[in-house]
Amino acid sequence: MLKEKRKRICRFCEDNVVYIDYKNEKQLSKFTTEQGRIIPRRTSGVCAKHQRMLTNAIKKARIVALLPFVDNTAR
Repeated sequence: MLKEKRKRICRFCEDNVVYIDYKNEKQLSKFTTEQGRIIPRRTSGVCAKHQRMLTNAIKKARIVALLPFVDNTAR
């Protein structure tokens, strides 16, 4: 009666992504919440290697002001 869980495949591994570009803000915004937090690996289904690259890209995009650090409109 237990459901057999399907193994998640990393979307970046499927596309053979070597480098996650910090200038692609549409792609990076999919991995952040409304408050501006980075979505964890267990939720997003990304492998550990690409999650590290993703967090570094999001942090770079925040410093360059492509993505917000925190959404102030939440209040």
